[in-house]
Amino acid sequence: MQFHGVHHVTAVTGHVSDNAVFYTRTLGLRLVKKTVNQDDVSAYHMFYADKLGSPGTDMTFFDWPQTGSDRRGTDSVVTTMFRVNGRAALEYWAARFAALGVTHQPISRFDGRDILRFEDAEGQRLMLVDDQGAPFHGEVWDGDGVDISGEQAIRGFYGVVLSTPRLSSLVPILSEVLGFDEKTRLTNDAGETVVIYTMDGGGPGNEVHVIEQPGERLAMLGAGGVHHVAFRVTDGDEQARWRQRLMNAGLGVSPLIDRFYFQSIYFRISNGILFEVATDGPGFASDEPLESLGESLALPPFLEPYRDQIEAGLKPIEMNSAG
Repeated sequence: MQFHGVHHVTAVTGHVSDNAVFYTRTLGLRLVKKTVNQDDVSAYHMFYADKLGSPGTDMTFFDWPQTGSDRRGTDSVVTTMFRVNGRAALEYWAARFAALGVTHQPISRFDGRDILRFEDAEGQRLMLVDDQGAPFHGEVWDGDGVDISGEQAIRGFYGVVLSTPRLSSLVPILSEVLGFDEKTRLTNDAGETVVIYTMDGGGPGNEVHVIEQPGERLAMLGAGGVHHVAFRVTDGDEQARWRQRLMNAGLGVSPLIDRFYFQSIYFRISNGILFEVATDGPGFASDEPLESLGESLALPPFLEPYRDQIEAGLKPIEMNSAG
């Protein structure tokens, strides 16, 4: 058994309007779902993805304006990696970031691929990785005034980067329980050991990098940090098998939770790293036409009776600020 890649990454923002501008107008992603955190309906839950809202493309955010800034450290998800096609695309993005004042580093190289590290305004650590023309099964977004060509567009996730104080504490879970394959071990520019794991054959969308950082303080989640990473399964039957496997391994696993757009279970691989297993469907067009995804507040059926109260507790999202 193996997961079929990264399904989505959920992070935290304290400024939802600026967040929406950055991920749509700067990065060219589509706002495919504007809804609420089902466990805290006072908070927006924003989903940015490709044109179709394909699994493996959506970066999501909880809007928690009262939270402090993320405290960087170990035992956390430290970077979200997106994929683009080719060195020329990275050069385009480096020039775009420079023109828009986006914090970024020069194009560099890691594990045989060109990469471009950058951050959003809240310090969310992001990376573009040259996918070297690997097949992309989604559809890039070209609407809503997006000025980014298909050759340059972000094509979903490449993977995620985790930090741990001790590799030995995660290796048994990642390798033996989750079935990740160790692709290679490298040393990064900081002299730290990085283990690259793959799933379901590896390649773009199917990598997890783990950095060992024994000298780092523990992270504390806030705005600009990642809340959890979700991995793909095809359907509920496969998800149920995974839940049983995780329980057999002694991991604490949540009950099945119906998120309406997908089904979820959650478990921790450490105190600071939360994983989700999410089904590919039913998808974001379950309650909205594909052509108008994300244009209005969407609520799952069990929250629909409370729409008036929920909307009254949400501040309008303003998309007039600059990217």
